[in-house]
Amino acid sequence: MAFVPQTPYLTTDGIIEIYREGAFQGIVLIERKNPPLGLALPGGFVDRGERVEAALVREMLEETTLHVRIKYLLGVYSDPNRDPRFHTVSIVYVAEAEGEPVAADDAKTAAIYPLEKIPMQKLVFDHARIVEDYLKSRDDDCR
Repeated sequence: MAFVPQTPYLTTDGIIEIYREGAFQGIVLIERKNPPLGLALPGGFVDRGERVEAALVREMLEETTLHVRIKYLLGVYSDPNRDPRFHTVSIVYVAEAEGEPVAADDAKTAAIYPLEKIPMQKLVFDHARIVEDYLKSRDDDCR
């Protein structure tokens, strides 16, 4: 009998920075259609045979209708308890886009949130921690 490893599910999430006429407006959050319900960063599962970067671009388009450009890798989030459904590992990128997000696919709504108005207590999974890491990375870049 061959050994079949039991590995976590691989996902990718995106912090989409929205710009209008070159000015930063905020980041995109979606309201999830499926449990766990709440606000989240857009994202989803990496398909077999797909590069994580390609999955990020695809998922952002599917959930927000935005064409994103990846800026940098924020981090890898692998706490076994980060998703109440099962163990996932998420590769999180910061990306940028222009335009208005429109909810599609697994997103019930999609909106731009100025950084000072992000409702951290409403974020599901470990997305509050991810957003906090993002905000810290922005502060570090400003020094």
